Amino acid sequence: MKWMVMQQRLHCYVDCTAKPFWRRVTWAWLKNKKDRFGEVYKIERNMNKYEVLKKYFGYDSFRSGQETMIDAILEGRDALGIMPTGAGKSICYQVPALLLPGITLVISPLISLMMDQVKALNQAGVHAAFINSSLTEGQIHKALQYASQGRYQIIYVAPERLETESFLSFAQNARISMVTVDEAHCISQWGQDFRPSYLKIVQFIENLPVRPIVSAFTATATREVKEDIICVLGLRAPEVLVTGFNRENLYFEVRHVAKKDEQLLEYVTTHSSDSGIIYCATRKNVENVCAFLEDMGIDATRYHAGLTADERKRNQEDFIYDVKPVMVATNAFGMGIDKSNVRYVIHYNMPQSLENYYQEAGRAGRDGEPSECIILYSPQDVVMNQFLIENGRDSGEMNLEDRELILERDRERLKKMTYYCFTNDCLRDYILRYFSEYGSTYCGNCANCRNQFETVDVTEIARILIACVQSSRQRYGVNVILDTVHGANTAKIRGYHMDQNPCYGKLAKVKIHRLRNIMNYLLLENYLTTTNDEYITVKLTQRSRAVLEEGEKVTMKMAKEQAAGSKSGGSKGSSKGSSKAAGLADLDDQGRKLFEQLRTLRMEIAKEEKVPPYIVFSDKTLVQMCVAHPIDKESMLQVSGVGEFKYEKYGERFLKCILEEA
Repeated sequence: MKWMVMQQRLHCYVDCTAKPFWRRVTWAWLKNKKDRFGEVYKIERNMNKYEVLKKYFGYDSFRSGQETMIDAILEGRDALGIMPTGAGKSICYQVPALLLPGITLVISPLISLMMDQVKALNQAGVHAAFINSSLTEGQIHKALQYASQGRYQIIYVAPERLETESFLSFAQNARISMVTVDEAHCISQWGQDFRPSYLKIVQFIENLPVRPIVSAFTATATREVKEDIICVLGLRAPEVLVTGFNRENLYFEVRHVAKKDEQLLEYVTTHSSDSGIIYCATRKNVENVCAFLEDMGIDATRYHAGLTADERKRNQEDFIYDVKPVMVATNAFGMGIDKSNVRYVIHYNMPQSLENYYQEAGRAGRDGEPSECIILYSPQDVVMNQFLIENGRDSGEMNLEDRELILERDRERLKKMTYYCFTNDCLRDYILRYFSEYGSTYCGNCANCRNQFETVDVTEIARILIACVQSSRQRYGVNVILDTVHGANTAKIRGYHMDQNPCYGKLAKVKIHRLRNIMNYLLLENYLTTTNDEYITVKLTQRSRAVLEEGEKVTMKMAKEQAAGSKSGGSKGSSKGSSKAAGLADLDDQGRKLFEQLRTLRMEIAKEEKVPPYIVFSDKTLVQMCVAHPIDKESMLQVSGVGEFKYEKYGERFLKCILEEA
C-alpha cells in the first residue's frame, strides 16, 4: 500500500518495466508548484559568508569546493555535494543556514550524528537542536515550540520523524528555507547503506506549502548512486560538485596475517597515545577482540547492535570523550561521528565492499593530520562475508528476481574488495579508480608504494591454472582449482575426480600462498573471472584463451623481499611510526610540551562543559597555537579554528597557558 501511494503521488520519469528494482524506485517529484524563490530566499545582509565562517567556525578561508556549494545555495539553487570525509561538507550547508532567513532542516540517519553536530554548533554560538527518538515526547514538544518561536536556525531530524503529525504540522507552519539531506547515499538502492526511511523525504518536501532549497551531501557515491540521489530527491537543475575522493593524509595498508590478535595488540600498544577504531564483521568478534584488549591492559570499549541503548550511549561517550581511546565495533558505529583525532582505523575483518571500507576508513584523520587505515586480512574473511551477503539482507517486499539482482551486485562488490587486498599496485589508486577518479599510480603513502617491487614472469604457473579451469569444464571454484594443481589428497578432490585431472599436482612444489596470489592476480586482470551466483565458479575469458592458445606472457609485480613467498603484511608497524608524532612534526621538544599542556587544559574545559574535547578545539588547532605562540586576542583569532565566540569562552585561558610556558 505504501508503495502504491508513493507511485500515485510521485511522477516517475524512468521506464519502470525495463529497469531493475533499485532503478524502478527512482522517482522524481515533478509536480508544478509556484516556488516564490524571490520571497522565500531573500538573504539576510547583516553578515556575509566570510564573516559567518570566521565568527562561528574560526576559519579565514573556504576549502576546495565549499564556496561553490554555498554560492549555489544562496542563489536559491538545489545542490549535491560528493566530498570525502574531512572535506568540510557540514560547512557547505551550515554557513548558508545562518544567512537564509528561515530554518534549515538537516535530515540525518543516526542519533549520534545529530548530537555531535548540534553540540559543536552550540559551542560555536549557533542555536541548533535535534529531534529524534532519544528525546521524550515532552522534550520534542518543547523543541518544536522553541523552533516555532524562531529560536533555532538549524534543526537536525531523523527521517522517521518526518511523517509524524506533530512534526509535519510544525513544518507546514514554519519558514523552512532549506532541507539538507546528509549521508544522501542512504536514499539509493545502489548505495551500500540503503534506508527505506529516506524515501519519506520526497513526500515530506511535497507536503510543504513552499518548496525549499534542497541540498544533499555524501562522502562516497558511485556514478549510479549519484544519479539516484538526483533522481529520487527530485533535485532541480542542481549544482553538482565532486571534489574528489582522495584523502592524502591517510596511509593505507593490507596485512595478510595468521595471528590477528598478536598483530592488533602490537599495533595498539605501539600507538598507545592515539585514539583508534577497530572494526569487526560480527558482534561475536567485537566482544572477543574487546575482551582480549582489555585483558592486555588496553583502555578499550565496544559498540554493536546487540548492546542496550544505554550501553551503546555510555561506550560511545567514553570513546568520544577520550576516556577509552580504543573503540571496537561493528559497522553500526561511526556514521557522522565527528571525532577529529582518530589516528587509526583497523579492520579486523575485511569489509564487504570498497564503499563500506572507504567510508569507515575515512573516520580516521578528519582533522587532516596523518592517520592510518589497515586491514588485517585472512581468507576466512571472504567466506564470512559471502555468508553475510547471502543471509544478511532483509528481502522485504522484493520478489525473487529483484533480490537476486541485488545479491549479484553485492557479490561483485565483495569481489572488488577482495582484489584490493591482493593487488600489488598502489592501494590509493585502486580505491580512486573504483570511484571513477584517475590520478597518479604512485601515491607514496600506502604500503604497496613504500615496498620495492620487481616484475616476475608467472606465465607457466598461469597457464597451468587456466588449463585446470578449462579441463574441469569451468565447474569449480578457486579453492578446488588451487587444491587440484597443488596435488591435495582430500575427500572433496577425490569426490570431484579432480585427482584424475591432467593438471593434478603439476604445481605441487609451489607454495600455496604464492599460487593464491597469482590466482587473484589472474582474476584482477581478467585472465579469469568468477560467477556472481551463490556457488561461485571460475570461468575462462578472452585473455585466458590468449595465454593458452596464443602464447601471451603473464607478468606481475611482487615485493622483492616476498618474491618467493606471499604478501604477509610487511613490517610489524608502519614505517611511518606513530601517527601522533607525525602530526606534531613541526614542533620541537618545547612545543610538544606546550601541546600537552594545552591538551590538558582542553580536557579540563571539556569536563566543565560536558562536551567532547575536540569540540573545544581540535588537535590541529592546538598544534597551530604551539607554532604561532599567540600573545593577545588579535593574534589568537588568527589561529585556524579559533572563532570569536570560542575566543570569548576559552581564549583567555589558552592564552594564559601559552604565556606561562613561553
